[in-house]
Amino acid sequence: MSGRRFAPARRHGGADRLPTHIDFAFGGAAWRALPQRAALWLDRGWMVVADAHFGKAAAFRARGLPVPQGTTSANLARLGSLIEALRPRRLVFLGDLLHAREAQGGETMAQLSRWRAAQSQLPITLVEGNHDRHAGALPPALGIEVVAEPWRADGLAFCHHPQRCDGAAVVAGHLHPCVRLQGANDVVRLPCFWQRDGLLLLPAFGEFTGGAPIEREPGDRVLAIAGDRLVEVPAARVVA
Repeated sequence: MSGRRFAPARRHGGADRLPTHIDFAFGGAAWRALPQRAALWLDRGWMVVADAHFGKAAAFRARGLPVPQGTTSANLARLGSLIEALRPRRLVFLGDLLHAREAQGGETMAQLSRWRAAQSQLPITLVEGNHDRHAGALPPALGIEVVAEPWRADGLAFCHHPQRCDGAAVVAGHLHPCVRLQGANDVVRLPCFWQRDGLLLLPAFGEFTGGAPIEREPGDRVLAIAGDRLVEVPAARVVA
């Protein structure tokens, strides 16, 4: 790799296509957290997302649960817009690309195939998660490289499950982290990026995924997603 850092693409006319973002250092590398629930490894130009859970709503409906339609198409459209704006050199999914075996057939896979065709020149790597194993192998036609965790690159280890890896800082998902904030008269729960020594957890990319409140420790850094903005949360604002 050359020493030249990746620069996200901009709109014609010079206006930045991204809403508010926060740049930070992790694992000896430069990163950018985005309110669209994605992170950019700026040194390599890789976009990283966790826990898309494509086909989750379809799986629920197949099991007789009345949940809304359109979540997979909305999430794929959001992902496509990010790729168009950022023009990453690689897309990395940190596990749980698919939610269940039901996602392998029908409209979910048709939507995923159409989306992949529109991104045919983009290298994509999936770090296999627990839901991916239950869902079954991806069709080879999707052209998505599947690797086991930890997947190492330049002193970083990309994982689905949060863990410690000797000699590497870990970027992971799985937990769907969120932070509970106390307002004047209410409590709000927001998805978040959660960083502590040697470990960076990404929020779930899929919107129909839920979230688990984090257990913050002194020294942790938390970036909450509030609509199209990122907000750094001081420890005093977190509700236990």
